This record gives sequence, structure tokens and C-alpha cells, in this order.
Amino acid sequence: MTEPVGVDAEAEVEASPQLGERTPWRESVAAPVREFLRTESGSAGVLVAAIAAALIWSNVDAAGYEAFWRTDFSIRLGDLGVVRDLRTWVNSGLMTFFFLVVGLEARREFDLGDLRERRRFVLPFASGLAGMVVPVLIYLAFNATGPGRHGWGVAMSTDTALALGLISLLGRDVPDRVRVFLLTVFVVDDLLALVVIAAVYSDHIELLHLGLAAVVFAVLLGIKALGVDRSAVYALLGVVVWAALLASGVDPVVAGLAIGLSASAYSPARTDLEQATGLFRLFREQPTPELARSAAVGLTSALSPNARLQRFYHPWSSYVIVPLFGLANAGITINGGFLVHAYASPVTLGVLIGYTVGKPVAVIGVSRVLERLTGGRIRPSVGWAAVAGSGTIAGIGFTVSLLIATLAFSGGQLAEAKLGVLSAALVASTLTWAVFRATARMPKARKALALLGDAEQLVDLVTPVDPERDHVRGSEHASVTLVEYGDFQCPYCGQAESVVRGLLADEDLRYVWRHLPLTDVHPQAQLAAEAAEAAAAQGAFWPMHDLLMERQDKLRALDLVGYAEELGLDRHRFKDELHRHVYAATIGRHVESADLSGVSGTPTFFINGQRHYGAYDIETLAAAIKIARARAAIGPGRTRSQAA
Repeated sequence: MTEPVGVDAEAEVEASPQLGERTPWRESVAAPVREFLRTESGSAGVLVAAIAAALIWSNVDAAGYEAFWRTDFSIRLGDLGVVRDLRTWVNSGLMTFFFLVVGLEARREFDLGDLRERRRFVLPFASGLAGMVVPVLIYLAFNATGPGRHGWGVAMSTDTALALGLISLLGRDVPDRVRVFLLTVFVVDDLLALVVIAAVYSDHIELLHLGLAAVVFAVLLGIKALGVDRSAVYALLGVVVWAALLASGVDPVVAGLAIGLSASAYSPARTDLEQATGLFRLFREQPTPELARSAAVGLTSALSPNARLQRFYHPWSSYVIVPLFGLANAGITINGGFLVHAYASPVTLGVLIGYTVGKPVAVIGVSRVLERLTGGRIRPSVGWAAVAGSGTIAGIGFTVSLLIATLAFSGGQLAEAKLGVLSAALVASTLTWAVFRATARMPKARKALALLGDAEQLVDLVTPVDPERDHVRGSEHASVTLVEYGDFQCPYCGQAESVVRGLLADEDLRYVWRHLPLTDVHPQAQLAAEAAEAAAAQGAFWPMHDLLMERQDKLRALDLVGYAEELGLDRHRFKDELHRHVYAATIGRHVESADLSGVSGTPTFFINGQRHYGAYDIETLAAAIKIARARAAIGPGRTRSQAA
């Protein structure tokens, strides 16, 4: 079934004005982790601006800065109420939503990301744990007997959001895989840091209120298990858990983490999407308020709780809450005398050296040791330069560090701790820039190995390509295989088709088409797929495929028979096979393979067995194929000397 194809790439670009632009579907198909990375990268500039504003404000009007954030704000309901200053509302109130997002992303990685293969959790857990312990030990080496020893928690946690944002600026050619590795390792860091806050930096614990929080959270889990899908109920229970923790003396941001971890993540099931389509059709036929609500609930329910919460809270957390936290906590009054004193202070030195030395040593050391102890079975999913860059950028500790600093210190020591955190961020950024700058100057093969590594990658495509059964274009010896699940009536597949043809100008690319007719929205797609298979039986799959993609608005049975005649096929055989649905079972096998691989929409692409998340324009797909080719050239288990 293999047929080589020759395509004039320049002609394709001229024929399709969308190839060089952002395609209409570009913004709507990003995977959760890519969406997470993009949001974090975009918000880094806002956070840096907030830090700068806090420093300017506190140095222009230090008294006014402190007075503003110490302003009391109360919420009352009858005789019940909570009174806290604005800084506390930000640190213990709004930051709950930040930790909710942390919990959501950790759960997503366990359910859908690399951590779904549980042995891959060993390295992130060990690196995250060592990345906390080593900096703390360095901090205590400076402060073990001094008044600053209680602040050891300031030196332990990486600010994942700021690190992700800055790594995008400092290493512009760094693949997404590197940022995913960083995210995986330091989500663990954030989780463990929050445990420390709850256990060490909370006030005197009131067991009665703590027990109430546990009971209400158990109720929340119970109604979730029963399938209750009322966001207002969960919001109310979440507020009760938060208030009970606040009254118990445990920092209430723990509530956000716990709720985030409880929100399961999964890809939308095709059956759920079909049911949602049916509800929308009912509304289209009878546009009543009741059916509108039913359709809206059905559409929303097709998404996982994790995806729904992430979509709503993550932008607020990244663009509003964390920058507001920075504005409320980063302000310190800086002058020559303070700097001379602070940089000789054990608190500042402990934080600075703990982050800039301890973090890289821990991340690089643990990765190396685990790889050797396990004979390479457990190793980083990226190359050594990416591990080194992740270790250096991990020296950026801001959000959790300042949160702990405000709990552990006051007055001059608090200012010294803040200076240590800000200085560490500056040094860590410089070291990371140096790592990726040196990597960029390497020869291509060594650079690819240094960034991508040679660890075996998870395969998302459950049913492997079989040249005897699959429809293949391009050389069977190509290093990159692009698999598309498509629907002949899907307009997005039609737009992606011109992109695919442009890509096939690359002789080192093999392209595979698999059927996924979305019959609930495209009623003629199933018959069109069967027509393609009927043509394949007469050796004309690709000519029929091309005709069907060009004429997506004319896919009736009579049209299909006309296409068979146009291609010179046996009209009677073609019509008879179409009438008897001879190839329905073949289409069913393709659909089953799509279900096994978690495919529910079209077009969906896999590149060398890994699902492609993101846009389908020629620039994005070509970049993904380039990375896949570099990774294929390395191969699993290949040594550094071989790649060089």
C-alpha cells in the first residue's frame, strides 16, 4: 500500500495562504502541558514587572508600602467573620489558587503525562527531594547556631512559574521537552515545600478545626466519587475547608493543593463527545433555555474536572495572583549600608549559595547517580545540557521562598532573606544563560544529544504502523513517520491536507493516513472512508483520498461512484462493495486503534509514535518533525561518543 509522492513545496505554499500564517485551529488544540508552559512563559514578564514595581515602591515610600499592605480587610456574616491584613489575604487567601493550579498540574502529569508510567516518578521525586535537602543543608551550614536557623525553609523551593518563563527567554532554541522535564521535577518540589509549610511554619494547631477540615474534604471526595457535577457545591466545600484550616493554625493554602490533586485528568471520550453533539442538535431543533442549559452542561462535562479547573484558574493564577503576591512581598529598602551588611549576613549567604550551588548539584548529581545505579533504566528524559540548565534555573526561588520568609522572619532578617532570594534569581539566570549559550555553539549532533538525550521515550500510538495494512506515502526507510487520524468531511483535515503535502517534499518523511469518521457531526464521512478503502482494493487509495479531500462538500454515494469512474476503477465492483459496506469492518479497526490511543477528534497527528499537541501549520509541524529526526538519529541507548 506504499506509494511515493513528489510534491513541489513552493507550489504548495503558494497554493495555500494559510501555511505561513497562524491557522484557524492553532489556538484551540494545545495540549494541557503545552498550554501550561505557554501561560507560565507569558506571565514571567508580568511577575518581573511586579517585582520591579515593589522594589521601586518600597524605596520611594517605604512607610507607605508597608502601611498599604498592613491595611485590615474583613469578611463578616453576622457574628462570624475573618479579619486579616491585605498581605495575609494575598499570601494565605489568593495563593490558595496558585497551589490549586500546582496540584492540578501534578495530577495531570500522573494521569496523562510522563508520570503515568510510575517508574518515571522516581527521578523527579529524588531530584525534587535532593533539590530541597541540599540547599537546606547549605543554608544550615551558615545558620545552624544563629538566630536565622528557623528560616531554613526559605532556601528549598524553586519558583516553577518564573523558572519556566525565564528558561524560554534564556534558551530560545530549547525544545519543549526540556521545559516539561523542569516542570515535572519541580512540581514535586512545590508539593514537598507545601508539606513543610503545613508541618513547620504553621501556628499552634487546633485539632478540632483541623479535624473539621479533614471531614469536609472527605465529603468533597465522596460526592466526587458519586459523580456529582455541581461546581457551586465544590466551591462551597472548598471555602469551608480553607476557613477550617485557617482557624486550625495550618496555612490554608494546603486546601488548594489538596483539591487540585483530587481533580482527575483524562482525554475526552469519543462517546461523551457524541453525546454532547446530540444535546446540541436537540437545542438546534428546539432552542429553548432548558435545552440550552442541557447542551452547555453536556459540552462542559465532556472535559475532565482537571481541564475545566486548569482552564479557568491557571491564567488568573499566573497573570494576577502571583504578580500580586510579588508586589506585596518583594519590596525591600535598598541602600549601600544595607547591601554591605546583608551580603555578609548568614541568612543572605545561606539563601544565595543554597540556591545557586545546592540546586544544580542536587539535580545533576541525583540524575547521574540514579542512571548509574539502575544501569540506565532510570534516567532523565532529556540530555545532560538540559539537566544542567534545569539545575541552574532551579536556583530561582521566589513564590514559596518569600511565603516562608514572611512566616519565619520579620524586620531586618526578612529583608536579608528577600535579598538572598532576589540575588539568587539573578545569579541562576546568568548561569542558565551560560549553559544554553555554550550548548548552542556545539555541532548539531552533539547539541541534539545534549538537549534531547538518548532515553527511551513513551509511545502514545498504541497500534504501530504496519505497511501491509496501513496506507503509506513516502519512503519506508524514512527516519520520521507522521500518522494522521482524519475524517474526509472534516474541514480542519482539509486545511491540514495542504500542510501535509508541503511536508512530503521531505524525502525523509513517511506519512500514514488512518480513518476516524466523526459520524455524529459528519454524516457522510463513514461512506467516504469506505469508498477510499474500496478504491484501495483496486490500487487507487491515494488518488481517491486526494479527490475526497479536494471535494469535501460532495461526498454523497452518487458523487463517490462518479469519482470511481473518473479514476478509471471498476464502477460495478466499487458500487457493489460500497452498497454492501464491505469495508466497514476495516474502518472499525481504524476507529478502535484511535480509541486505544486516546484520539477523539480530527485531525490528530502522531510523530514517531508520540502524539503531536499544538498547531498543524507547516512551520509548527516541520519544527516537530525536525526534533523527531534529531531524536531518531540519536536512538535509545546511544553513547555520547557515538553521537559525536
